[in-house]
Amino acid sequence: MIRTHVTVHGLVQAVGFRYYARAEAQRLGVSGWIRNRVDGAVEAEIEGDEAAVDAMLGWLDEGPPGANVTSISTTEVPPTGERGFHVTG
Repeated sequence: MIRTHVTVHGLVQAVGFRYYARAEAQRLGVSGWIRNRVDGAVEAEIEGDEAAVDAMLGWLDEGPPGANVTSISTTEVPPTGERGFHVTG
């Protein structure tokens, strides 16, 4: 299991980004959370097997219809054993 902290920049708020991401996370079987930041970015932590986390990172790099992702930054963090994927803040 791995866990990655992600920040997604671009036009990523007010386009349903977090809710599309939750659906994709559930489809891929990854755990974690996602939230809007006050600077207009979206921040998330994704945990699961490496292939599923990589697939989720690929999805976050594209985003849902209506989004315009300009960049993502990632940092590996220790897994927490979290279950489920939650939209917060």
